[in-house]
Amino acid sequence: MKKSSLLVTLAICPMVASCVLPPKSYKKPDATAAGAGSGKVKTGPFWWGTSTSSYQNEDRGVKPGQPGYFKTDWDVFAEEGRIPPRGDEADYSWSRFDKDLAALKKLGVNHYRFGVEWGRVEPQPGVFNEAAIRQYARMAEKLRAQGIEPIVTLWHFTFPDWLYDPKRKGHSNFLHPDVEKHWNEYVTRMTKALAPHVRIFVPQNEPNGDLYISYFGGHWPPGLLLTPWALKKANAVAVRMFRDASAIIKAHRKDAIVMGIYSIPNWRLNLLQDPTGFVYNMMQHQNWDHLNAVADTMDIIGVNYYYSQDASALRFIKRPVGEVTTDYTQNGWEIDAEGFYQVLKAVHQRYGKPIVVSENGIGTQSELKKIRYYREHVNQLRRAMNDGVDIRGYFPWTLTDNYEWAEGYAANFGLTRLSPDKRSLVMEPSGLWFKEFIKHNPEP
Repeated sequence: MKKSSLLVTLAICPMVASCVLPPKSYKKPDATAAGAGSGKVKTGPFWWGTSTSSYQNEDRGVKPGQPGYFKTDWDVFAEEGRIPPRGDEADYSWSRFDKDLAALKKLGVNHYRFGVEWGRVEPQPGVFNEAAIRQYARMAEKLRAQGIEPIVTLWHFTFPDWLYDPKRKGHSNFLHPDVEKHWNEYVTRMTKALAPHVRIFVPQNEPNGDLYISYFGGHWPPGLLLTPWALKKANAVAVRMFRDASAIIKAHRKDAIVMGIYSIPNWRLNLLQDPTGFVYNMMQHQNWDHLNAVADTMDIIGVNYYYSQDASALRFIKRPVGEVTTDYTQNGWEIDAEGFYQVLKAVHQRYGKPIVVSENGIGTQSELKKIRYYREHVNQLRRAMNDGVDIRGYFPWTLTDNYEWAEGYAANFGLTRLSPDKRSLVMEPSGLWFKEFIKHNPEP
């Protein structure tokens, strides 16, 4: 690296080690270390499943002024005009969960991942909605009764609105002074209630992606732009919260399986656009830093893979919009099944733990394109398994079309869609394909 380039890099980013140097290799702990997740965890038959999140799918279920009414930071962020509003109905997965259950049974999956909305459970600081906690436990119980193993995500991007201060964004969410105290109480109550019905817990979904988008990119709550000091602090807090949650989960169920879930794109080094490797190294830190700090506490690593991308500032500033060619999704993401193989190999080589593909999918209006995407990616999954990667499951994202975060309702990821009367989920051709595929392929 030229001296002048290095000086520019130092001026741009105070977190020198995070931006200039590649991330450190993961040092595997002694398998007998206290709290270490086992690499020999038994998971049974291959997990064919699908995933959803609470905020993307659940209707609110209560009206303003009623007991238990709540908001999230995303609701407030939308009120500020920063993102499209979700609306109070979403996909009715809270008040009409049985329609989701019927669709899952029709798909023939043996696992299903859903999320708990922290704000619903704790609508005010220290005030818990016991009826909501019981309903989440009942959802897990219903899944088990239908032969579907529930996987519960305790945090999927959203915080209760009382942890988000629009006037003090640097003291919001992961940076709120009381977040860890409230988190530990919330996790304790939820895992205690769910433990009789749930063995597999996910403390946090994609904390790595959320941290960089929220505390550096400025696109998600709290919307901090180019604040590396806030990003570093928020990451440290998120790491402590994950480690605390893992310990709490294990305390309430000794045979629990803790799964960490990470968004891991296949970043490509483009020396013409990123001659110093600055952006590439930063994206590698996004992929691995949080996971490096908590991998010893988990039993399985969940990989969410969607795309490959050149790691360059220009590519972030000027990115494709929509399905500009057959090689892109509605989100402007580049389709690259080969990149999926590369990511699976990288996770295996770094951590040596069992892997579940916890999300893999495509936003598109073409069901033929969606089916082709799944076929190509499952073929790369098989390739990775043949090369020794320990993969225990595969989950297309997502059960049904829903709110796609800052993109609003602009991407069609679902294996199903909500019926016009909103009382059932209608199978898409991709859902019918997945149903037949897993029926005839107990193993990939």
